[in-house]
Amino acid sequence: MVDTAYELIQVGRGVPIKAWTRGVPFEQEARQQLVNVASLPFIHKWVAAMPDVHWGIGATVGSVIPTVGAIIPAAVGVDIGCGMMAARTSLGAGDLPDDLRGLRTAIEAAVPHGFAGRGRQGKGRGRDVGAWGTPPQHIDTVWRQLAPDFERIVDKHPAVQKSNHRVHLGTLGSGNHFIELCLDEAERVWILLHSGSRGVGNKIGTYFIELARKDMRGHQANLPDRDLAYFEEGSEHFADYVEAVEWAQRFALANRQAMMRSIAAALRELPGLPHFDASVEAVNCHHNYVAREHHYGADVLLTRKGAVRARLGELGIIPGSMGARSYIVRGKGNKESFESCSHGAGRAMSRTQAKKRFSLADHARATAGVECRKDDGVLDETPGAYKPIDAVMEAQKDLVEIAHTLRQLICVKG
Repeated sequence: MVDTAYELIQVGRGVPIKAWTRGVPFEQEARQQLVNVASLPFIHKWVAAMPDVHWGIGATVGSVIPTVGAIIPAAVGVDIGCGMMAARTSLGAGDLPDDLRGLRTAIEAAVPHGFAGRGRQGKGRGRDVGAWGTPPQHIDTVWRQLAPDFERIVDKHPAVQKSNHRVHLGTLGSGNHFIELCLDEAERVWILLHSGSRGVGNKIGTYFIELARKDMRGHQANLPDRDLAYFEEGSEHFADYVEAVEWAQRFALANRQAMMRSIAAALRELPGLPHFDASVEAVNCHHNYVAREHHYGADVLLTRKGAVRARLGELGIIPGSMGARSYIVRGKGNKESFESCSHGAGRAMSRTQAKKRFSLADHARATAGVECRKDDGVLDETPGAYKPIDAVMEAQKDLVEIAHTLRQLICVKG
């Protein structure tokens, strides 16, 4: 028997699953979701599961799903185009002040982040503190490039107009989205950030997921999960969804680029910090998206839900948690994973479980040495809520090699 780096899971009625999960926790709920996806009639060859795989809506986070003639909106998800950007600067550790609070404050002031929900600011719904009041000129310049295609989508689907688009461009969000300053193995300073298509991507994803359910109303009994409703190629809404999701992915790339520009500009204004270049080495990659690719003799729509493209020599980013290392990686072009790798450490428990299990003292110990929030608003993001990044990296040694190892100095959360 040929030894492989993955576990081969055979599915009774469907394609197999190849899971790069050796040495990493892999819950039964996630395994069942993979089986559900593998049983669909339009999956090409197999489904690939990354070492950070865990339960998601419809399809697992950490899965790679090749489809022919159909697309599953819930497999792409609502955080369309979510991904990472990293830029190595010309700064070194010695250029930074001993007290990092001023740098963290400057970043927080430069990039809107977080969200004020109902009741946070008096009666009713508070202002979205994670949005621009009035977007700055450089944000509006980028929006003008995105707006015409968005208006074409709105013409066909007016419901997506009612979303935060222009005012969320160049903003971080909340939850697991973050901005970090890190040092690599040579004590060089990197800016690292994680975000996606924000409110407008969420609106597009939610809208088309529901539309797929409606279109399949008469066939849902044949689905293993109602969240796996799909559009068949040639159907009324297939092309509309592909157009909208590709636009949201462009928005997400532009969003990360705009934030990186804002962060670098804010840091350059700080007294005592030398002038620096923030584009010495830059990577900008999605890990929640769909793309047209060619694999094993077929043109497919490849959905990476919590996975990064890792073609031979291609750079990607695999972050750890708030108190763990992150990695810049170089792809090995592994065909069996559809040239993919994990998108991070992956959650080991739900947000609710994390808040019950960990105390503020636990969180403070886990993030010692990192300038970051230490309050109960980020307990669900504490390092213990995630799988061990060392085990995740070990499980995918045949998918990527490590180019740089980064350790956090500053972490900004919404």
